[in-house]
Amino acid sequence: MGVVCRRPNELVRDQLPDPTLQDGQVIVRIRRIGVCGTDIHAYRGRQPFFTYPRILGHELAGEVVEVEENPYGIGSGDLVTLLPYFSCGTCIACKCGKPNCCTAVSVFGVHEDGGMCEYVSVPVEYVVKADGLTLDELATVECMSIGAHAVRRANLVPGERVLVIGGGPIGLGVMKFAKLAGADVTAMDINHQRLAFCDEWAAPHHAVVASEQAIEDIREITDFELPTAVFDATGNAQSMMSALGYLAHGGRLIYVGLVQADIAFSDPEFHKREATLLSSRNATIEDFQHVIQALKCRHLDTSAFITHRADLQSVVDTFEDWTRPESNVVKAMIEA
Repeated sequence: MGVVCRRPNELVRDQLPDPTLQDGQVIVRIRRIGVCGTDIHAYRGRQPFFTYPRILGHELAGEVVEVEENPYGIGSGDLVTLLPYFSCGTCIACKCGKPNCCTAVSVFGVHEDGGMCEYVSVPVEYVVKADGLTLDELATVECMSIGAHAVRRANLVPGERVLVIGGGPIGLGVMKFAKLAGADVTAMDINHQRLAFCDEWAAPHHAVVASEQAIEDIREITDFELPTAVFDATGNAQSMMSALGYLAHGGRLIYVGLVQADIAFSDPEFHKREATLLSSRNATIEDFQHVIQALKCRHLDTSAFITHRADLQSVVDTFEDWTRPESNVVKAMIEA
């Protein structure tokens, strides 16, 4: 059994054939599926690079049920997560060590059917085990890796003043890993309740409500110098276009969120800062390993991060509620 997004705003339960083991593949029984912004955007018909019908789900944890002998140490019974960005290995990005932005990347649950089902068959080289982690922890590795990758892209230095716009799951991950990199972190969100959760879970050094007063608050926090790194994790076009205004001269603006729209901002403002504009897409195995180590060291708390749950049978009826702001979902988790 699986859950299929048949068209925008429509999820249906469906009986799916069980996969059979093929050369180089591994069959995983899915036990946890994290719901992320990509799934919600796809459900609402606002996800770039997406077609219907599609089985959603790429934040996964499961148990290996069938696998042949392999050089990756993956065996039957292992609890695993999945690196869901399948790359070609031969394009310019792959040859430069950036398979996360492969020219032919196929993201599990986006470009091809994903893991919102009972069993999946995937290439064994994309299966990642981490002994000692729980299923809940394994299912948050991919989400946290998005933030970890963005922070690595930014090349933060200890003591650097950083602004993270957006207090959703990705923004929370950016805050956590920016702090672990030694940065002085300010969180900003329009939602007071979400900002309070940021303060509790990610413990940024400062918190600012997104308003007309925000720029003055940020100036005061930074001794009127502004942050040298601004991360926008909102996936909101207006926020992304406004983010440059918070950036110090000589700083870096990092777009972590993705929006199905054109982005424009003042070229004179961009040039006078000699700003660097960076996008951050997906993650790599190095980011997964970094997150796994942070989980093992208890720098991340998944028990507080996961706020809502449902099982595979009931998620069709629950999913719509999770998309509404008033539900106050931080991370929803499906148990299979």
